[in-house]
Amino acid sequence: MSNSEAVQWLYVTCATAIEAETIARTLVGERFVACANVLGAMRSFYWWNGEVQSGNEVALVLKTRQNLVDAATQRIKALHSHDCPCVVALDITGGNADFLKWIAHETQA
Repeated sequence: MSNSEAVQWLYVTCATAIEAETIARTLVGERFVACANVLGAMRSFYWWNGEVQSGNEVALVLKTRQNLVDAATQRIKALHSHDCPCVVALDITGGNADFLKWIAHETQA
């Protein structure tokens, strides 16, 4: 698979399910990602403003091509309610080759 077709998994945390769904629908619709999964509610703990904070969040998983990660991240940041949203990219190193090709095919060229 070429670098432009290498696929990535984006992990994003969102304040609410509605925010996660909005980001998912927007990025799929704009072809930044091929598909999105909104996972269930979770409790997060993190260091912020000099102390341990906690809050309810929803996880969002997005599948895209490696060369779209930066553009997708910028789009997520524009849509997200947090000042510093969690957006991390992880390599997909294997799996169903047909599915991985589908991700590459269904994202913008």
